[in-house]
Amino acid sequence: MTTLTAETNPADEDKDALFAKLAARFGDRFSRSQALREQHANTLTWLKVQAPDAVLFAETTEEVAEAVKACAAARVPVIPFGTGTSLEGHLNAPRGGLSLDLSRMNGILAVHEADLDCVVQPGVTRKQLNAYLRDTGLFFPVDPGADASLGGMAATRASGTNAVRYGTMRDLVLGLTAVLADGRIVTAGGRARKSSAGYDLTRLLIGSEGTLGVITQLTLKLFGIPETILSGVGTFQSLEGACNATIAALQMGLPLARIELLDEVQIRGCNAYSHLTLPESPTLFLEFHGTEAGTREQVEMFAGIAKGEGGGELHWAERQEDRNALWQARHDAYWAARGLKPGTDLIATDVCVPISALAACVAETKQDIERLGLLAPIVGHVGDGNFHVMPLIDPADESERARVQEFLDHLVERALRFEGTCSGEHGIGQGKIGYLAAEHGLGVDVMIAIKKALDPLNILNPGKIFALR
Repeated sequence: MTTLTAETNPADEDKDALFAKLAARFGDRFSRSQALREQHANTLTWLKVQAPDAVLFAETTEEVAEAVKACAAARVPVIPFGTGTSLEGHLNAPRGGLSLDLSRMNGILAVHEADLDCVVQPGVTRKQLNAYLRDTGLFFPVDPGADASLGGMAATRASGTNAVRYGTMRDLVLGLTAVLADGRIVTAGGRARKSSAGYDLTRLLIGSEGTLGVITQLTLKLFGIPETILSGVGTFQSLEGACNATIAALQMGLPLARIELLDEVQIRGCNAYSHLTLPESPTLFLEFHGTEAGTREQVEMFAGIAKGEGGGELHWAERQEDRNALWQARHDAYWAARGLKPGTDLIATDVCVPISALAACVAETKQDIERLGLLAPIVGHVGDGNFHVMPLIDPADESERARVQEFLDHLVERALRFEGTCSGEHGIGQGKIGYLAAEHGLGVDVMIAIKKALDPLNILNPGKIFALR
C-alpha cells in the first residue's frame, strides 16, 4: 500500500470554511442534506455506503474548475457523479469530501451530421442523445443497459450490448475536456478520426474512473441507423452450446450487432419480471443490422450454426415495439435477478476472456456456482467474451457471504488463467482493487505514478482503482 503525505487529510475547520464558501457561491445548488449525500453514494453492491460531506450541482466547465480548485486548496476530496449507475463502489466517499454532480450539464452542443460526430456535455444520457438524433438518421451505439450519463460511461470505459459490432467508449470518444486536480482545464483529442500528435491523453482519461480528471465535455462518433434491424431469441440445450454457437458465428465473420447470453436461471427471473414466456433454458438474444437482404442471409446462416450446437428454432422480432420489449427485458436483468430471491442482496460482477475461451470459462463458472450452492444467474455480452454473474446473498448468512467471496475470487482467477481480465466493463472502483495487481503486476506501479503526477494530493475520487493512503 502506497502512502502519500499527511497533508492530504483536511482539517475540519478548513473543510467547514470551504463548504461555507461553496454554499455562498452556489446557493441551493450546494447541499449538505443527509438524504442527498447518501443518494450520491449508493453502491448497488454489498459495499457499505460511504456518503460525501456535501453535494454540488455544477452547470459549466468553469464551475467545475472553480469547485475543484477550491477543494484542492482545502485538501478536500472530489467525487464526480453522473447518474449513479456504476456497480463497483465508484461513488463512495471513504474520506468524505464533495460529490460533484454533473447531471445538470446535459446540453447537446453540436451535431456534425456529415462527419458523423457530436459534442455533448457529460450529463447527457445515452437515451437523451439518441432521442435527439433520431430525425438525423444517426445514433450512438454504446448501450450499457442503464440510462447512464455519457460522462460516466467515458469515465468507466463503458461497454454494453452493441460492443461486438460498434466497440466501447474507448473506441467512440474522439476527444474530451476535463478538469485536472488543481482546477486547470485540459482539452484532449478533437474531431479528427485519427491523430499521431503526442501522448493519447483522451484514452488516458477514459476509464480513469474520476481519479485523474473530471470530464466536462465529449466529442463522440456516431453511426447511421441501419436500413433493417432484426432481433431474435434462440434457446439451447446447454450453456456450452450457446457459447460455441457465438464463437462459430464470429469466426465465420457474421456481422452480429448484439448477441447476449442468459442462462436458465436468468430466464426464469426475466419471465417473471418482464412477463415473458420463454423456455427456461440457456438462451441467446440476437440482433443483426444491415440491408433487408443482408440481414435475412445472416439470420439463415446463424440458424444453421445454432442447430449444429443444440439450438432450437429462432424466433425473430421485426417490429420496433417487439424489439424494444425484448431488449428492455435484457436491460432489466438486474432487477429480474433480484426478484428470484426477495430480501437478499445482489452482487453484479463481470469478467472478460478471449472469445475462444468463453465456453470453457462459462462452463467452469457454472460448475463453481453449483458446487458452492449459490443462486447466481449468468448473463453476458458474449460476442466479445464478456459475461456477468449476479450472486444473491442473504445478508444475515455469514456462511453464504463467505461462499460468495470464494466464488468471486475463483471467477477472477479463472478469467486470468484464460488470459482475460478481472473486469470487462464494470471497472475497478472499490470492489475489485484486490484483483488489479494479479492482472497487471508492476503495471499498477505505473498507474500509481501517473496518479501521483496528475493528482499529488490524492483528492480526485480517492480509494478507487488502487488503495492510496
